[in-house]
Amino acid sequence: MPLLGVNIDHVATLRQARRTYEPDPVWAAALAELGGADGITVHLREDRRHINDRDLRLLRETVTVKLNLELACADDVLLIACQTKPDQATLVPERREEVTTEGGLDVVGNQGRVADAIRRLREAGMVVSLFLDPDEAQIRAAAALGADAVELHTGKYALARGEDDIAGELATLQSAGRVVRSCGLTLHAGHGLNYKNVFPVAGVPDMCELNIGHSIVSRAVMIGLQEAVREMKALVR
Repeated sequence: MPLLGVNIDHVATLRQARRTYEPDPVWAAALAELGGADGITVHLREDRRHINDRDLRLLRETVTVKLNLELACADDVLLIACQTKPDQATLVPERREEVTTEGGLDVVGNQGRVADAIRRLREAGMVVSLFLDPDEAQIRAAAALGADAVELHTGKYALARGEDDIAGELATLQSAGRVVRSCGLTLHAGHGLNYKNVFPVAGVPDMCELNIGHSIVSRAVMIGLQEAVREMKALVR
C-alpha cells in the first residue's frame, strides 16, 4: 500500500493572500498527521510565494512523520535544505510565472546542475527524489546521477478526459514505473491526483508514495466550513 504524503502548500497560499498569520501550515501539518498522513510535503520556492523559511524551520522541529521538501536546483534553497535537513528532498523544475509546477525536471538537459544538487543533498543526509515526466530517458538519467527515487508527474493523467485517453495515460505511468523499478529506484507519484482518480495510480505495482495536496486542502475547506460557520455564529450570538 502506498504511503500518503500530504502537501500543505495551499494552506500557506491562503495565508499569504492576506499576508497574515492564519491559517498556519505548521498547524495544518499536525492535523494532517492526526488524519493519518505518512509524510508532510512542502515546496520552498525561490520567490517564497507560499511556504517560507519560518514554516520550514518549525516543520522540521514539529513534524513526526517524514518531511519531504520540494525545491529547485538553486543555490539558496539548496543551502537551506542542507541546513534544515528534511528527511527527503525532491528536486523539481521551477519558473516564476507558473501557477504550479508544470512538467517534470529536465535531467537530460541539465545533468551537471542536477548532479551537483543530488551530491549536496545526499552528503547532508537526505534521501533524494526527482520529479520527472514518465519518460524513460529522464528516468535512466536520474538513476545514473545517483537519485534514490523518482516521483512520476501525473499531470497528464489527471487532465485526461475519456476512457481511452485516461487508460493511455495510466499505461504510460505503468510503463514508466517499470523503468523506475528496473533502475533500482523507489517509485513515487503526484500532481493533480484527487478523490476520483487516485485509485488506479495507487495500484501501479510497487508504488511506494503518493504526494497529494490541492485536492485534500480543497476538500478540507468544504467539509469543515459548515462547522466553522456554526462556531462563529455561536460566538456572534
